[in-house]
Amino acid sequence: MANAKKKRKAAILGVGLDSDGNKRITTGPNFTLVGGTQETHDAMTEKAIKINEKLKARGKQLEEVSREEFDDIAQEVGLKKAGPPRPKRN
Repeated sequence: MANAKKKRKAAILGVGLDSDGNKRITTGPNFTLVGGTQETHDAMTEKAIKINEKLKARGKQLEEVSREEFDDIAQEVGLKKAGPPRPKRN
């Protein structure tokens, strides 16, 4: 079926870069979170759940929102957009 429209898929991947020696992986309906200390991992999990709640309140799935709408939702739950890398100090 050449004319069949493929359904878009989307997922959130969270990576905690700090570590306390434990391995953590949490998955949800549209997210996978790996790594981090207990505190970092818990914070990532909370944000991912809140994003899903905001999506549900809007009656949308992750793959249905634009990048701009996702950025708005992410900001509402306390995430900040990463800026350009900082120059290295000597």
